[in-house]
Amino acid sequence: MDITNFNVSVDVFARLGFAVLTGFILGLNRWLNHKDAGIRTHSLVSIGAAVAMMLISGLSSDESQAYSRVLQGLITGVGFLGAGVILRENKTQKIHGLTTAASIWVCALVGATFGAGQFILGLSTLLVILFVLVVGGRAEFLVSKLFNLKIESEVSRREQKD
Repeated sequence: MDITNFNVSVDVFARLGFAVLTGFILGLNRWLNHKDAGIRTHSLVSIGAAVAMMLISGLSSDESQAYSRVLQGLITGVGFLGAGVILRENKTQKIHGLTTAASIWVCALVGATFGAGQFILGLSTLLVILFVLVVGGRAEFLVSKLFNLKIESEVSRREQKD
């Protein structure tokens, strides 16, 4: 067995592994919050972004231009996918799904970082996103309570039910 092929295989699986881990973690957060786009959706988006970046990484042309074009397509295309999870209630005209749409979009970009082999950037971004998703709702609730605002978030609705 050729050692260079083994190293390439490990690199490919590492890139895809971190991409699927990103999708799994972010999707699990959305699923635990009873959102439609969960583990599978986020994982597939992240894997797809990683594969798109890996496809162009072997090109001999200027990689920064190639990466730029792929990222432009990802950002646009995934935006349409995210738009599909945004809903407006007929009665109250409230909009739901914006956070899930944003998490799908950013999940694609984190997958792209792993696809490009930028492991530190990808892991750091994943941790920051997870922090925002876990702590952000609680922070919105506390600020609205502190300033007596009438902002109804998912956290405040959940706590009203309890």
